[in-house]
Amino acid sequence: MPAVPRRTLLAVGVATLIGAGACGGTAPPAPAATAATAAGQGAWTWTDDRGKSISLPRRPQRVVAQAGAAAALWDFGVRPVAVFGPHRLKDGGRDPEVGEVDISKVESIGNVWGEFNVEKYASLQPDLLVAGMYRQNTLWYVPEESVSAVDQIAPSVGVQLSGKPLVEIIEKYGQLAAALGADPKAAPVVEARKRFDAAGAALKAVAAGKPDLKVMVVTATPDNLYVAYLPDHPDIKYWGELGLNVVYPARPTESEGGFWEVVSWENADKYQADVILVDARSQSMKIEEMARKPTWAKLPAVKAGQLYPWHAAERYSYLGYAKVMEELAAELEKARDDLVK
Repeated sequence: MPAVPRRTLLAVGVATLIGAGACGGTAPPAPAATAATAAGQGAWTWTDDRGKSISLPRRPQRVVAQAGAAAALWDFGVRPVAVFGPHRLKDGGRDPEVGEVDISKVESIGNVWGEFNVEKYASLQPDLLVAGMYRQNTLWYVPEESVSAVDQIAPSVGVQLSGKPLVEIIEKYGQLAAALGADPKAAPVVEARKRFDAAGAALKAVAAGKPDLKVMVVTATPDNLYVAYLPDHPDIKYWGELGLNVVYPARPTESEGGFWEVVSWENADKYQADVILVDARSQSMKIEEMARKPTWAKLPAVKAGQLYPWHAAERYSYLGYAKVMEELAAELEKARDDLVK
């Protein structure tokens, strides 16, 4: 993913908090970590996508999760006690990255990149931390300088978000949710899967009806345009498998570790498409700002107004991607497919 400015968080006094917890400190009251009304009996085990095996005397009840992971687990019936990563907008509203999570009912231990309140995390006496991983073995939004302290407080589960098929990632969150006590046959989960399948079928139909429609996916900073490399993005790859004609680089820029080709704004016309999907995350450059870049402004899709949001941080759940594909199909259905020959 594109680099995001980091802010260092100093975890002062965490060792004291850990020690207090080990000596029988009382955890603050919080809702159950899962939709189940009672804790599962017996030992709990899980092997995550790092190959890391976790064994606990009982099923985790106090789950803390990165915003995207919390959103996915929530859709499958798990109720975390706290979240970190983008979940609250400047106006106090819910950040789209946290999905349906009721942010009034969960604790916050960090809202932006590099912000992870280790002291507060320890005080919550969590049983488990869950986060996605874009880079192998690296928990998303857990600051590098805090990893050691976080690992001392509770075990963690990492879910790989790249290099795997979209549906496989969604299913992994579903499996984890079930292991945490959620009901995989609950009506909302079953209905979400049906909606996901229907949305995929609708997008496939649009792609079949417009084989000449070329689509490109980008994010941007004031210095550069980032063109998405299809194989490294499970969602874009899935759309390609459904038949969508995606324009993407032959290879990503090596310094980015995959995901993108970095293009200067002077060369923003290197790739052209009938439709451009623009990163909707708060840290990405806004379309109105990009419009001030002359080369970008001359692109056919830009001049035709065929710019639509790309939900780059959508949670990996059936409900999340059902909504994304429904929106995308509706946008592409009305788009012209003759802007680029």
